[in-house]
Amino acid sequence: MRRRPVLVSLAAVGVLALSACSDEAQTRPSGEVVGGNAGVDERVGDDLTVADVELEFPDDGEGYAEGDDADLYLAITNSGPADDTLVEVRAAEADSVGGDLPIDVPADDNVYVGAEGGPELVLEDLQTALRSSQSTEVTFVFENAGEVTVEVPVAASPRTDSDEDFSGVDGETGSEG
Repeated sequence: MRRRPVLVSLAAVGVLALSACSDEAQTRPSGEVVGGNAGVDERVGDDLTVADVELEFPDDGEGYAEGDDADLYLAITNSGPADDTLVEVRAAEADSVGGDLPIDVPADDNVYVGAEGGPELVLEDLQTALRSSQSTEVTFVFENAGEVTVEVPVAASPRTDSDEDFSGVDGETGSEG
């Protein structure tokens, strides 16, 4: 009866295939993010989260050259009872961060930075070249929640219209779901 070895072999192949599909992204020493969702999620204090943080996919599909500007995308979720404000953004490998600061983050609401009609942030005059899936440190400073530094990857693929909802968060109502 040869069916059992074949079934065991197929099961082993399935386990290996599933293990290659891990939800956890890893960063190589080069700064390249491997696997998983490219956007990073990080808590800031008790009530705020910066979610799906990433730099826009480069127009040329290759990467950003030194001196280029890169749009920053993220969702800011405030699950608490008090408003907060994003007052400063610093990037380790950019001369400055321009855009719509300060950004108000109402209580029990979401703000989508980079989404159509939302506030915008741009890393200006990159001090180093970055290609798709490499990352750079960006620090977000909030008036009440404090600050958080995130390793922000360059998107691995271009954004599409369906990306506007930021990983399952409803962009029209501003509420999760």
